[in-house]
Amino acid sequence: MFELVKAGGWLMVPIILCSIAAFAICVERFWTLNPNKIAPPNLIAQVWIWLQNNQLDTQKMRELKKSSPLGQILAAGLSNSSHGRDVMKESIEEAAGHVIHEMERYLSPLGTIATITPLLGLLGTVIGMIRVFSDIMVEGTGNAQILAGGISEALITTASGLCIAIPALIMHRFFHRRVDTIVVELEQQTIKLVDALHSERRVEMKETH
Repeated sequence: MFELVKAGGWLMVPIILCSIAAFAICVERFWTLNPNKIAPPNLIAQVWIWLQNNQLDTQKMRELKKSSPLGQILAAGLSNSSHGRDVMKESIEEAAGHVIHEMERYLSPLGTIATITPLLGLLGTVIGMIRVFSDIMVEGTGNAQILAGGISEALITTASGLCIAIPALIMHRFFHRRVDTIVVELEQQTIKLVDALHSERRVEMKETH
């Protein structure tokens, strides 16, 4: 393995660093973008029970906000529900914007890695081919072993770049698709809350002492 990296030249260093970064991003995003953690399926039902039983106090609002990203969005909407449907929707949209931004974190760097690693590999190949032609000028075309070795070394970086770029691109699209799916679920849950409150009902929060 070390000999393969050494044969690819100095451009193998950024390619390897890109592979490490891509792997770390994929692991972190796979753990973070868990639909059940972001939008717990029973959360909206629990909030509605609190509303019906008049149990929604400031303590529960704090717990709701910290419980999950969906809870953060619902808490923003409930805090402004007494100001009418439009204000409630605006506060929900603002909170949802922050949540979506957090869900899309690191996806742009992952896409960048998928784009630049083939280019790094191609650059390594071009540099390697320049070296091969330089050897031809010195040694001539009689030594086939030198030419074959030089060409194979030149192609190592391209192969390495593609081996990193293809999985990175697949995971980039996979995570974007997962974010889109979660966003749809968040929209459905928040719409349920807004419709259930009929935009006219005021949410009274009890003061806790």
